[in-house]
Amino acid sequence: MEKSYSYRTTAYWILARRGIVSAEAVPQAIEFSAPPEFGGEAEMWTPETFFLASVATCYISTFRAMAEYSKFDNVALDVTVDGTITKEAGGFLFTEVTIHPVLTVATDEECDKGLKLLLKSEAACLISRSLKARVSIDPVVQVSKLVGVE
Repeated sequence: MEKSYSYRTTAYWILARRGIVSAEAVPQAIEFSAPPEFGGEAEMWTPETFFLASVATCYISTFRAMAEYSKFDNVALDVTVDGTITKEAGGFLFTEVTIHPVLTVATDEECDKGLKLLLKSEAACLISRSLKARVSIDPVVQVSKLVGVE
C-alpha cells in the first residue's frame, strides 16, 4: 500500500458569493455559496456544510471498512454531524464537532460489538483525526424492529 495519496479539487467563482467546485474523476460539479450568516445565499452547499459532510462521509466509510474487516453485519447506519464555529482572535474557526451515529443492528447480542466499532471508527477516521476542532461522539445503537417480523 502506498504511503501517501494526493487529491485535487478546483473551485470557480461565478457571481456574487457563489461558485462551483469540482473534483478530479468526479463528473458532477457542485454549486456553493458562502452561508447566509456571511452574506451568502440560503439553501446552497457552503464551505461549512462541505466540512461537516466530509466528517460524516469519512466516518461512514471508516465504519463500513472496519465492520467488513470484523465481519460485522448491521442493518443501517445514519450519521448526523454538528459543528460549532466560534470567533477567536485570528477569526472564525470550527471549535467543536460532534458526530451522532445511529447504528441499527438485528439482535441485542450485536449491540456491544456495534458500539465498539462506532467508537473505533471515530478514532480511526482520517478527517476527524485531522481536525484542530474538538471532536466528540454521541453514539446510539438500536435493535431493528423489522427483523423477524413476518
